[in-house]
Amino acid sequence: MTEPENRAYPEAHPDAGLTYAAAGVSIEANDVAVERLRSHVRSTNRPEVIGDLGSFGGLFSFAAKAFDDPVLVSSTDGVGTKSLVAAALRRYDTIGIDLVAMSVDDIAVQGADPLFFLDYVSLGRNDPAMVEQIVAGVAAGCRQAGAALLGGEISEHPGLFPEGGFDLVGFAVGVVERAALLPRAVAPGDVLVGIASPGLRSNGYTLARHALLEVAGRRLDEPAWDGADVTLGDELLRPSVIYAPALASLRAVVEVHAFAHVTGGGIAGNLARVLPSDCDAVVNGGTWPEPPIFAVVAEAGPVSRSEMERVFNLGVGMIAVVAGNAGRATVEHLAAIGHEAWLIGEVAAGTGHVTLVSR
Repeated sequence: MTEPENRAYPEAHPDAGLTYAAAGVSIEANDVAVERLRSHVRSTNRPEVIGDLGSFGGLFSFAAKAFDDPVLVSSTDGVGTKSLVAAALRRYDTIGIDLVAMSVDDIAVQGADPLFFLDYVSLGRNDPAMVEQIVAGVAAGCRQAGAALLGGEISEHPGLFPEGGFDLVGFAVGVVERAALLPRAVAPGDVLVGIASPGLRSNGYTLARHALLEVAGRRLDEPAWDGADVTLGDELLRPSVIYAPALASLRAVVEVHAFAHVTGGGIAGNLARVLPSDCDAVVNGGTWPEPPIFAVVAEAGPVSRSEMERVFNLGVGMIAVVAGNAGRATVEHLAAIGHEAWLIGEVAAGTGHVTLVSR
């Protein structure tokens, strides 16, 4: 079958009365967009997927008998104002990876393996080529995560977005044995292993954009920092790492007590979510290299160190809380599967608080 053209769609005949197309919504554009997405969606199929694109609901054959006591884990998230950077640059091929990362990593930290994902693309005008780029990125993220892209929605809302504007939301479902749910058994003596995030992922973009583009007047096409081999736009669109496969691999080789996905709220805010009430965590600053973009944002604002710590991941996108004798093995295993990691702190007796010790 030949690729459908990205074309303008004919207005209704003037004698036909008011139409949906005349009001700004093209059913034909939606049909073309869906056809363009078919191969991308099929590329994520798992054996449990039943049916094909176009059904009213996605079908997934869940083999509950393969588990003793299965628990379904779900999460939904978006990409925030990172979408404005993609829109400004008219580059939509990676933002879908960010979308998948935000949801599948939220379920992976609870010990779950992702099963399937759904997306929702909302635009002012349905441009099938643009939608294809977005969803191709979603499919790429799903392939990384091992999740089927089971369905989704393209929603055209004239007047709600500026030209080229869009919003992107996703929903993930995974499964874990009840006995393997995380966090569990976090205790004094456990160690913290930080897993690298080379950039901002999808968090703090409202502050980053305000500091860089509005306060400092930076351009997206200029070098991200002195001597950088990427533009500021390239750096701000750097796709999020999807940690879910690494977390599953790690669970199989070391004693993992918890994972903390470092998103909005920074290291302290998210690590506190997995601490029991009788434990504290101490994170030692300076035990990992912070990517240059964080210093660039801080200088542009200027943004205080305490605010940077409260908003951004500062180069640590995921934290593994492991048994005290497993720290080095955790770092080595992560390195072997392609993730830079560092011993960044420890768990001590306390009252559920996290302390970041300045370098």
